[in-house]
Amino acid sequence: MNNKLIIVIGAFGSGKSEYSINLAREYSQKGKQVTLVDLDVVNPYFRSRDIRDQFTKKGITVIAPEGEFQYADLPMLSPRIMGAVQNYSNTVILDVGGDPSGCRTLARYVTNIKKRGYEMHFVINTKRPFTSDENGITEMLKMLEFTSKLEVTELICNTNLMEYTTFGIIEEGINIINDVSIKENIKFNLFTVLDKYTEHIPNQINGKTRIILYYFLSKPWEMNNKVHHRGI
Repeated sequence: MNNKLIIVIGAFGSGKSEYSINLAREYSQKGKQVTLVDLDVVNPYFRSRDIRDQFTKKGITVIAPEGEFQYADLPMLSPRIMGAVQNYSNTVILDVGGDPSGCRTLARYVTNIKKRGYEMHFVINTKRPFTSDENGITEMLKMLEFTSKLEVTELICNTNLMEYTTFGIIEEGINIINDVSIKENIKFNLFTVLDKYTEHIPNQINGKTRIILYYFLSKPWEMNNKVHHRGI
C-alpha cells in the first residue's frame, strides 16, 4: 500500500499551515519518511518553510524556496515537488495556498496526484472572513475544488480565537461545519485545539474528536531580520 499524499487547503488565516506542519510531525513520529512541501504562494507570513531547519534535524524533508527567495511572496516552484509527488516511499504533505491562485499551483501535478491517490483536507476556521457560515464555506469549497481540479475528502474544524477560544466557540464551529459535511457528503471527524488552550476543551464535542496542534510558526512581528518581497 502506498504512503499517503495529503493536500491541505484552507482560506487565509484558517491555520492550514500549522495543521500541515503538525500532520508532518505526526507521521514522522509514527516512523514514516515524510516530505512537507510548501506550495503556499499566497501568504507571505505563516509558511511551513519557516520550520525547515528544525524539521530537517528530525528527519523530515521540507521543500520550499531557498536562499534570497525563502521569504518571497512569489510563485517559485521547485522541480523537487514533482519528485516528491512521485516518490511513493514517502508520506507527502502539500501545504497549498488558500485561494484560487494558490490552488492553481496544483495544476501541473494533478495527473500524478490522481495516479498516486490522495486525500485533500480542507481546514476551516469559522471565525475568519469568508468561512463564517455554511454558505461561505460551501462557496469556498466549490471554488477551490474547481480551481485545483481535485476533490476535498475531509473537513477539519480549526475554529478558534487563540487565547479567547472557548468550548462554545468551538462547538458553534463544529455545528456549522457539520452542516456542510452532511450537505456535501464529506468526511468530518476532527477538530483542533492549540496545546496551550486544551485545559478547558474536552476530547469529544458533538461526536467529533479533538486533535492537539503544537505551535511552530512565528507571527509577523516575531520575524525579525526577514525581508518580504511582495508578489508580482
